[in-house]
Amino acid sequence: MTSTDTRDVIRVGSRKSELALVQTKYVIDCLKNYHPKKEFEIVTMNTKGDKILNISLPKIGEKSLFTEELELALEHGKVDFVVHSLKDLPTTLPGGMALGAILKREDPRDAVVMSKKNEGKTLATLEKGSVIGTSSLRRSAQLARNMPHLKVENIRGNLNTRLKKLDDENGPFAAIILAAAGLKRLGWEKRISQILEPEEALYAIGQGALGIECRETDWQILTLLEPLCDLQTTLRCVCERSFLKTLGGGCSAPVAVSTTLDGKELSVTGAVWSLDGKTIIMETLNSKLYIPDDDDNEPPEKCPYLEPRLYCSVSPGKVSGMSCSYAEKLGKDIAQKLIDKNAVEIMTQARKEILNGK
Repeated sequence: MTSTDTRDVIRVGSRKSELALVQTKYVIDCLKNYHPKKEFEIVTMNTKGDKILNISLPKIGEKSLFTEELELALEHGKVDFVVHSLKDLPTTLPGGMALGAILKREDPRDAVVMSKKNEGKTLATLEKGSVIGTSSLRRSAQLARNMPHLKVENIRGNLNTRLKKLDDENGPFAAIILAAAGLKRLGWEKRISQILEPEEALYAIGQGALGIECRETDWQILTLLEPLCDLQTTLRCVCERSFLKTLGGGCSAPVAVSTTLDGKELSVTGAVWSLDGKTIIMETLNSKLYIPDDDDNEPPEKCPYLEPRLYCSVSPGKVSGMSCSYAEKLGKDIAQKLIDKNAVEIMTQARKEILNGK
């Protein structure tokens, strides 16, 4: 296996969008703090999701829309690791791939950006029939349930494109809903008109977190990435990914979560909606995690004779495997509670409606 010491340059895969590049450069800056002698080169590419902009994401109906091309480059050794928005990553990665680190989470909540003529308003005070732009079934289902006076229309493109469509005076949108994290990372926090709390809108699995994908057995890169691994974010996201994986959901069904980690207690709220938002199944569960009281943020000792296991494709890094196991089980348990209440049937019906053009 090639040692990182023999690599003159570490090649980092990224999408070409402004947000993706800002996120990738942020990760590189973090790594340089730990590895000041390393050099990094960004390798950019467009993904299928970047190219197909005239069809809503659920109707495209494919996994890995924003990751496949990057993962192929990783598989063939053209890049050493890839920086992703974690919410774009499927809960099961291709064989031989792993999430080498999940960084400290930015704000996971959704944000409302109002058009100029609606500045100062909230979703609740917008006129009846006002058009809200989003490409997310999760958001549209929750809007239909909580804000039935509003109309939802699909909007695609990167953040710049969507904001340009919102700012078009002749455009249809009174507001759009975006991830708060992306707006904050781009320095556009002033555009945020309203933050939606989890009680108003649960968020997407992994939203607000950055995940770094690498080859599962590239120990040098895994070691390189280990200092960036954030304990709290990793455990929350393992739980969220386990929840979605057990449900079998994705962008083709309205599924959402909210998680908190308070001390050693991990709490998760998960929900599934019908497309029209009228039917909802929601549960909340808590679990105590194994987090040593004297945790000094140092990597746990690993048995040299055992292959480290992954948790929903996440390498635990410096987080204890036992804590990851508990987090993964909590995600499975809450998903099973929803399944017992017919969540799978609701998701299946949602997919049928999407295929039929509803």
